Amino acid sequence: MITLKEVKTKKDLKAFVKFPFKLYKGSDYWVPPIISQEIKTFNEKENPVFNDAETTLFLAFKGNEIVGRIAAITNWLEVKNQNLKKMRFGWFDFIDDLEVSQMLLSKVEEIGKKKKLDFVEGPVGFSNLDKVGVMTEGFDSISSMITWYNHPYYIKHYESAGYQVEKSYSESRFPFENVKPEFFKKAQELIKRRYQLTPLKLTKTEEVMPYADKMFDLFNESYASLSSFVAINEIQKEYFKKKFISFINPEYIKFVVDKDDNMVGFAIVMPAFAKALQKMNGKLFPLGFRHIMNAKKHSKDVMFYLIGIHPDYQNKGVHAVIFNEYYETFKEKGIETCYRTPELEDNEAIHRIWKHFSPEVYKRRKTLRKDIA
Repeated sequence: MITLKEVKTKKDLKAFVKFPFKLYKGSDYWVPPIISQEIKTFNEKENPVFNDAETTLFLAFKGNEIVGRIAAITNWLEVKNQNLKKMRFGWFDFIDDLEVSQMLLSKVEEIGKKKKLDFVEGPVGFSNLDKVGVMTEGFDSISSMITWYNHPYYIKHYESAGYQVEKSYSESRFPFENVKPEFFKKAQELIKRRYQLTPLKLTKTEEVMPYADKMFDLFNESYASLSSFVAINEIQKEYFKKKFISFINPEYIKFVVDKDDNMVGFAIVMPAFAKALQKMNGKLFPLGFRHIMNAKKHSKDVMFYLIGIHPDYQNKGVHAVIFNEYYETFKEKGIETCYRTPELEDNEAIHRIWKHFSPEVYKRRKTLRKDIA
């Protein structure tokens, strides 16, 4: 018999966060989250997303054993400002038992109906900077710190519950040796002169911070046209600066500004932390932080996390300026492989930017939807 329990205590929350450690024990490809950070994600006093969002967490039990979990999420900015009456869900993990998965999904649907929402979509997080999608291809490749890993059986559980594909994403990689500077070297010099643009050379985190708000503003502008986009507000900017910026090598953050110091382009690349996180197994102390710092300093793999160009400068080659800056940085550091985070498969603009590097798609993932109105 399967029973559901709403997470209300610290003990239950810790059990919610730690369930995947059991489900993926022994996996070479699953990447554990940092337990303390994952717990803070659901702390209404720590995470400012809860100013505009609600979540209810559930654990599924078979007897006394946890066999599944899910987060039911409502982002009221999305519902009210965009009139997108969507019930979100994420952090959805379960054993290969249809009764477990369908009971958890049914609970999310029940909440969505009570809130008079029109449909359910997941797996997604609270916002556009959270993890997204159930993986459908690439199970034999290591995951990353910013994506969910899942067993191959997951997709059949969605289909059995009547969910249909809503969005499709792909993740790709390419060896740094594929980067040929002749594709952007001359072009970026011309573009800088024509539009009076300057790439900033940053070597310290404190040099990044004065531009961070402008970066998030540009992120909002450059991604506004994508489906289901929810803008980052002022409180969230401060949260993300505190949570992420210090973990990123300042030389991996690239800004391009015009003659008036207005930001027209940015990109964020992170060292590949996956193997370090596997060694840490969810714990920062006593040795976990050392693994993170070692990866930050010595990792030969990097992950392109975000890239944004101001709408007025899109299709004008600003990405060539950014790529030239990264080429010089990566060459100096001996980078071997470049990875890209999940990108919408129908985002032709982003695919055109990367085509010269001959990327290989190595993972695919999807979000799925079910109408409930």
